[in-house]
Amino acid sequence: MALEQTHIMEAAADLYHAEKARRQIRAITLTHPSMDMEDAYAIQRAWVDRKLAEGDRITGYKIGLTSRVMQAAMNINTPDFGILLESMYLPDKSTVPAGHYCDPMIEVELAFVMKKPLFGANVTIEQVIDATDYVVPALELIAARSYRVDPETGYTRKVFDTIADNAANAGYIVSAERFLPEDIDWQWSGAILYRNGEIEETGLSAAVQGHPAKGISWVCKRFASHGIGLEPGQFVLSGSFTRPISARPGDDMTCDYGELGRIEVSFS
Repeated sequence: MALEQTHIMEAAADLYHAEKARRQIRAITLTHPSMDMEDAYAIQRAWVDRKLAEGDRITGYKIGLTSRVMQAAMNINTPDFGILLESMYLPDKSTVPAGHYCDPMIEVELAFVMKKPLFGANVTIEQVIDATDYVVPALELIAARSYRVDPETGYTRKVFDTIADNAANAGYIVSAERFLPEDIDWQWSGAILYRNGEIEETGLSAAVQGHPAKGISWVCKRFASHGIGLEPGQFVLSGSFTRPISARPGDDMTCDYGELGRIEVSFS
């Protein structure tokens, strides 16, 4: 780690207050260009700890940067993860105040809900499937508490900024439909994302490293050295198979998953 603990706590506080004030801050790497990935995750965890101190609760994880296109865009060759909190949950057909988030966007996912503990650096796809209670279509609401592009300098935030910012997670919108893992076509399950009746994005679940369960395997490997695993009941967003679409006040989003149903969300 390159940063001192005081700098980690200051950065987490800045992100925390940015969300509270609904006002973006400058990228942390502008102030701390030497920060590394471990620093970024330490900032993320300090941000989450402030939430937990307020009475929030960890409900699972999101996995990001799982597609080759997104990894190339961020100049990174590995996924990242963020922490899901109880306060982030939104049911299908929610109305969401867009102004409560900094630069909100929507991504299309399949989510896993665990029924068994899952731990270890060598967790296989088969073990992930065996530990899964059910799979559910979900949309991830992402936000940027630090500027994606700095308005004064044009500086583009780095992947470490995104990780520190809880991997850009702000919420998750969950379908009421549940599916057994054996009922999912892991490569050909797809979705069409509409904004105000117009198709904005399409994708197939194969874009998530060829199989969405690979992201679950990766996060178990990432956690293993810290003695952490996935627990029964936890909800894991396995990674988007579309590019993010901006969510503006007045937008109505519908995601059609074909045989897996639909999710609707409106932004006020």
